[in-house]
Amino acid sequence: MESELRSIGELARASGLTVSALRFYDRSGVLVPALVDPVTGYRWYADDQVAPARLVAGLRRVGMPLVEIAAALRHRGDPAAVGRLLDAHLRRLEDGLADARRELSRVRALIDPEEKLMTTRLELSRVALAAAVDAVRFAVGDDPELPVLSAVLLDVEPDGVRLVATDRHRLAVARTGWKVDGPPVRVLAPVAFVDEVRALLDTGAGITPEAHVTISGSEITVSVAGRSLSAASLPYDFPDYRRLLRGLVTDAPTHRIPVDVAALRTALAGDGPVLVKEHDGIRAEVTVLGLDDGGALRILGAEEVSAAGADLLRFGVNREYLLDALDAGDRGQLVLELDGPIAPLAVRRPDDADAFSILMPIRL
Repeated sequence: MESELRSIGELARASGLTVSALRFYDRSGVLVPALVDPVTGYRWYADDQVAPARLVAGLRRVGMPLVEIAAALRHRGDPAAVGRLLDAHLRRLEDGLADARRELSRVRALIDPEEKLMTTRLELSRVALAAAVDAVRFAVGDDPELPVLSAVLLDVEPDGVRLVATDRHRLAVARTGWKVDGPPVRVLAPVAFVDEVRALLDTGAGITPEAHVTISGSEITVSVAGRSLSAASLPYDFPDYRRLLRGLVTDAPTHRIPVDVAALRTALAGDGPVLVKEHDGIRAEVTVLGLDDGGALRILGAEEVSAAGADLLRFGVNREYLLDALDAGDRGQLVLELDGPIAPLAVRRPDDADAFSILMPIRL
């Protein structure tokens, strides 16, 4: 039988993996030998294990985590599933490279303050930029002890800019793109400046379709129809919002519920709050939403909340926060996505994967 099998050294040469790597993947359960000699402990591999070993070698070279390598092997017969794993890993690599570039720019400035500042220029649709600001403004924090949250993050990438705001209880993200000239950069725009920019964008209506944004060092300048506003970015490190977004992008939600915004707003106004919760001395009106057996969304009354059985999925959200998210999202249709009663609730536009908000649930 051994003549029909490959030794660990032969598989190493055929796959590009080292012998020690093959031993590691055996111990990890990722690539287990077809036969292990009970006396000598020698590992033997079948011919049909060469292709999986080559796949492991390729994924190892690009730094894919062990868990995802194992998943790729399990789903080798499903190219779409493996493709999603590869896309998610590529996004992580791109995010890491963008973060490294930004950090190295900071290091260069620390080493040589006289070094010429890198400048990034954006030409954006005035209307699209205004819509992006409107989509995130409601989530800006106002806690004086957390000044880093009293701003909108401008995360500039090669194909556009992502606007992000959070107050810890909710997070809103919007993206708009057009023309970008310069390196990726991330700056925090003070909320007062953001509000001034939003008013400036309205003054350009009927005059120009474009808005120009220039980021040079810590200075942000927005120009519309010959008028400009400038401000210094806040000197704080914004929370790592991408870590949360990775799960939302790569993992399919358990529940995806289309909702009519006008109807849901009417229902919220009609039923009113069903619970009042207090946290850190602050009272909040809590709306409890439920999904019936058919997956239909409805607002639960107080009696239903206490009497609901385990078969009814219930989740509580701050009523005002939900109304803000509905107003910022769309006047027509939105999609609610969630995985359970204690998982974040995502509010998305059905036709725009880059514009959404996330509300943290309230434990009932």
